[in-house]
Amino acid sequence: MTKHYINQEPFDPYSVEQLTPEQEAFYQAPQWKLVWWKFSRHRVAVFCMLFLFVLYASIFISEFLAPYNLHSRHTDNIYSPPQPVHLFHDGAFVGLFVYGLDYNLNMETLKREYRANPERVDRIRFFCQGDAYEFWGLFEARLHFVCPAEGGTLFLLGTDRLGRDILSRMIYGARISLTIGLIGIAISFMLGITIGGLAGYYGGWVDALVQRLIEIFRSFPELPLWMALAAILPVTWSPLWVYFGITIILGLLDWPGLARAVRSKLLSLREEDFTVAAQLMGAKPRRIIFRHLLPSFASHLIASVTLAVPTMILGETALSFLGLGLRPPITSWGVLLSESQNINAVELYPWLMLPVVPVILVVLAFNFLGDGLRDAADPYK
Repeated sequence: MTKHYINQEPFDPYSVEQLTPEQEAFYQAPQWKLVWWKFSRHRVAVFCMLFLFVLYASIFISEFLAPYNLHSRHTDNIYSPPQPVHLFHDGAFVGLFVYGLDYNLNMETLKREYRANPERVDRIRFFCQGDAYEFWGLFEARLHFVCPAEGGTLFLLGTDRLGRDILSRMIYGARISLTIGLIGIAISFMLGITIGGLAGYYGGWVDALVQRLIEIFRSFPELPLWMALAAILPVTWSPLWVYFGITIILGLLDWPGLARAVRSKLLSLREEDFTVAAQLMGAKPRRIIFRHLLPSFASHLIASVTLAVPTMILGETALSFLGLGLRPPITSWGVLLSESQNINAVELYPWLMLPVVPVILVVLAFNFLGDGLRDAADPYK
């Protein structure tokens, strides 16, 4: 039999190994700070968050950032190719500039041919006066972040069939394509959290009814259903009403996935001790759902938001590309891509496909951000 020994010496608290300030701060930190510390170590997710922040901040000053007005046409530069930026001319440092373009129409192929003229050095200007615009429709201004040289051109991404600068139109289009995802997500989350919360909390016939409704929605192919609903929008609607109509359609069709996730979470959480305690104290179901249950998996909801926004953006882009979504004069990335439906135009003028680049970058950024948030949801892992 093993003997037990008891130390008769008085307890000295200073003899116990003390926690370092870093360890003490970690164990006493609230959950949101633990999530942020782990998320900040995910460098790709942090970079994507900063990228999206800059992109969304730019939509507030799109008119200032764009070199040209949204509707400015340059009839002498139709289907002009992108002008590369240079720093040196004839071995001497000049600064940022582009070479002027000489235009020639090939009478055999009827193709517009442009050639850089090394004798025309057009220096790029910054914080300069350029095309007039109405800033958010409030007042008229002419200040631009970047402008072409006096009497020169600055088509960094080329021009379209009407001679409009593609870069400027992409900057303006970001305002529509990025915000349509946020408004659609707001509608989708309001429906998904409410319907899924009721199904998960009450169960029984409410849960069965919601599940059958979700299965009906999920049984339809997503893109054809979007197309069918978008096609019924009246052609007499103004562009603003079409914008809100497409937003509501995207929001109404995206809630079933979130509702099913909320329902499954609440089915497991409603049996927890804190939920039973709230019920015994007389808390109403609405308070239990929104004040006790939903905050328990708020990190999952945040990650779901970042993963659902790209779906909205891709949905709007696809509908506008097919001519069933937003229509001119509203400008979005999908509307810009509709210019590239003609394969002959793409073969001759491939820069018309450049508006797809921001779509890809934004979708990837949201997905990487969602992965980082999902990994950081469990800070003790």
